[in-house]
Amino acid sequence: MFGESTEGAPFATETYGSQEKWRYRLTEGRVVVREKSEAGGRSSLLGLFKSVFLPQGYPDSVSKDYLQYQFWDTVQAFSSSLSGNLSTQASLRGVGVGNQEATVAAATVTWLLRDGTGMLGRILFAWIKGSKLDCDAKKWRLVADVLNDVAMFMEILAPSFPACFTLIVCIAGVFKSIVGVAGGATRAALTLHQARRDNMADVSAKDGSQETLVNLAGLLVSLVLIPLVTDNPLLTFTLFFFFTVLHLLANYRAVRSVVMETLNETRLSILLHHYLSDDQILSPLEANHREPVFPDFKRRVPIKLGVRLGELVNSPAELQLALKNNRKPYLIGVKDGSVCVCRRQDMPASQEIKAVCQAVCLSTALLPGPAPEGVLKTLCLWEMVSESHKLIENIFPSFLDGKVPS
Repeated sequence: MFGESTEGAPFATETYGSQEKWRYRLTEGRVVVREKSEAGGRSSLLGLFKSVFLPQGYPDSVSKDYLQYQFWDTVQAFSSSLSGNLSTQASLRGVGVGNQEATVAAATVTWLLRDGTGMLGRILFAWIKGSKLDCDAKKWRLVADVLNDVAMFMEILAPSFPACFTLIVCIAGVFKSIVGVAGGATRAALTLHQARRDNMADVSAKDGSQETLVNLAGLLVSLVLIPLVTDNPLLTFTLFFFFTVLHLLANYRAVRSVVMETLNETRLSILLHHYLSDDQILSPLEANHREPVFPDFKRRVPIKLGVRLGELVNSPAELQLALKNNRKPYLIGVKDGSVCVCRRQDMPASQEIKAVCQAVCLSTALLPGPAPEGVLKTLCLWEMVSESHKLIENIFPSFLDGKVPS
């Protein structure tokens, strides 16, 4: 910020995010003097902490939900670190550490089997669910942490069942491999959301520094806890239960604090249904608060975007039915219990949103029970598709502009 160059008075103020603030003055001989204001800086302990553990330019360089999410993420990481150390101690005891009758070969085979099954689980899970992890980042983040707690509980329980120890730790290894894939992928999606100045690398690096500091604190606390829980299963399970509850609670608060400003299928469905029922467009904060973060096991009609034409129409008659009332750059229909969309290659983004909105309307209409699109429920499938073209043409322009239809 620049002002008048009065002798001795500040004529410019320079800020570096919210961490540093400098003032420039003109003195005798027109020499510019640079001095630090009272806003603080890196010379202070707090400024040093910010520069080490927070992204450059914080808080302007990250999303508004960054601090709240990172606080709860730190709490969950600390509790998870303590639970992990308890499960590691139990696993080592299970493979024979401290037991004179155990052999190195048996322990090695058990460890290799656990790692091998975990690797296979990692590959299979990435193949089956890899494309779903970024759009439902909050949901899969929570699922991953629940699976992590289940895996650690199995590892703590395994030494109590020596005959099934290898099987139990192998299953736990599969769960942990799923946690690795889901946690890493969702962390990338959340980092992309948090980074506001093309600073994904910096946000990710500082998140790693925060996690390392938390793990170091967990290690120091574990040095005190491990001697207490050795040969004391009751205390082990009590502490694990306490840390697990804290871990799950902190994870829930963390994902609930995230306000995604992009649309996935769930948030779009919430926006569209609220618009059709109340003629109002929800804000990102309201839509995110209504988005479920736990897996929904209710019956759903899947939506498949970008299917092949042959999956949608199998005859000239079906092609004519798909084209009825349709002048859009995509075809939509219901096949094998799924709403399928076949799109043109150069379809603009607004038409992609329209296609998904129409698919959401059809998907809801195919479910039992009342819906804002109830007029579609009394029709057969292709008639339903034809009427949905009319419905979406009527509501989409005002929905896209955020206006109440007349």
